[in-house]
Amino acid sequence: YLCNLSCVHCHVSAGPKRTEMMSRETIDQVLALADAANIHTLDLTGGAPEMHADFRYLVRAARDRGIEVIDRCNLTILEEREYADLAEFLAAQQVNIVASLPCYLEENVDKQRGKGVFKDSLSALQRLNRLGYGQPDSGLELNLVFNPQDAVLPPNQQQLELAYKQHLQQHYGIVFNRLFAIANMPIQRFGSTLVSQSRFDEYLNLLKHSFRASNLDNLMCLNTLSIDWQGYVYDCDFNQMLDLPLGAVAKPKHHISELLLEQLQDAPIATAAHCYGCTAGQGSSCGGALA
Repeated sequence: YLCNLSCVHCHVSAGPKRTEMMSRETIDQVLALADAANIHTLDLTGGAPEMHADFRYLVRAARDRGIEVIDRCNLTILEEREYADLAEFLAAQQVNIVASLPCYLEENVDKQRGKGVFKDSLSALQRLNRLGYGQPDSGLELNLVFNPQDAVLPPNQQQLELAYKQHLQQHYGIVFNRLFAIANMPIQRFGSTLVSQSRFDEYLNLLKHSFRASNLDNLMCLNTLSIDWQGYVYDCDFNQMLDLPLGAVAKPKHHISELLLEQLQDAPIATAAHCYGCTAGQGSSCGGALA
């Protein structure tokens, strides 16, 4: 959960003072599971996953296995002096980058993520573009993530992507592949903010009333596992933050070292009110809209 930022919308409550980090033993258990289950994609998140001492070890090990690696990058980490060669490392390993840029306007980004974040993010994006990220036929994928500024649903992803591409290209010469519009989850830091503003119930009702059954077949919890820093397994990243164990709330947590693959086949998925965040409107997942 260590991060160089403390964003208002963060569902992890990550920040510079967090100390939770996965051990090398657990990392090796993750790789063992990837081998046993023929995992094709490893999606690394945090906090800022790049700040972990074994980040490059894990990336290299996964890429050596032919696994696609996604780095959930806050962009500003690429501008930190200690990580001066990080962008080049990611390009050399052909890591797909999913980068948070909650708006293409400086005022909105800095309001949500901290002063100076927008300028550092643009600088990082331009560096990634120079390395080939987001460029046609480069094989280096660069996707951006939009989060609403307030307790509202994201706008139409396709239309917003077009607006992002036009603005960033015209004003900064920046290109990227896709935009993912992701709903803010009413948990951890964002949930606490809503509670302090007496708006938690209002937002949850918005999510409930915007439910669309057509999103159910495409939910990320159907084919994705979330593993926390201690090696415990969950149906999704949000359930991890709420400490809802894999499969059903009544069961004890499953540790990756004891997980049996047959436990995952047609297993129930733990759900709660926050799940409306993924099913509302156009839907929301780590890959953006579901509709």
